[in-house]
Amino acid sequence: MSVPPRLSVVLAREAPVGVILRRGPAAWYHVVLWHTDTDRFEPGAWFKGRIYEERCDLSPDGELFLYFALQGSRWRTSYKGTWTAVSRPPWLHALVLWPHGDTWGGGGRFVGERKVALWTGLPLTTHPDHPLVGLEAVSGSRAETSGFFLLNDDLPDKEWSGLDQAGHHVFTSAGKLLRTRGGRIIELADFSGLTPDPQPAPAWATRPLPPLPSRRKRRRAR
Repeated sequence: MSVPPRLSVVLAREAPVGVILRRGPAAWYHVVLWHTDTDRFEPGAWFKGRIYEERCDLSPDGELFLYFALQGSRWRTSYKGTWTAVSRPPWLHALVLWPHGDTWGGGGRFVGERKVALWTGLPLTTHPDHPLVGLEAVSGSRAETSGFFLLNDDLPDKEWSGLDQAGHHVFTSAGKLLRTRGGRIIELADFSGLTPDPQPAPAWATRPLPPLPSRRKRRRAR
């Protein structure tokens, strides 16, 4: 009997967008973009390694994905085996990347459309192939950005649960994404039975971020 994949969801705070992290088989993650207003799903990256779901976040507009990853095959490389990165979902191509070398820190939260609070502290040097362009990075703490999960004990056999942008309870169970509405449980998608099929990120997902405007221009815009 096959073991169903485990699903976690990262929801944007403003845009009707979510990222589904599907784990299974054990060594693989699959990233899926979920348009929560239309329940349309876009499959994306397959990653062989570990993504720490609780250390991930989406920008408020849903355009950027911050994640913390571990990949054992890269311990002796310039990526140091673990890293925090920012990509365009549902892909993991790193637009900006901070190598770590351990799992004590890593990850963070968006505190603005293009501003991230990293949980490792600063200064932290970016990888030369993935420089800090188009983002502002500050030091943050996990205590300041709690509330990632909404645990609702009334939902059966849940793995993850939360509220979508319309205020409906959504949860995952046995490889399925479900929503409660009007006292009914509605199955939105079943992600069981998928086989790893890693593909390169499309060109649009690899475009560098545009530089941030200067501080003087930002003050004038206010």
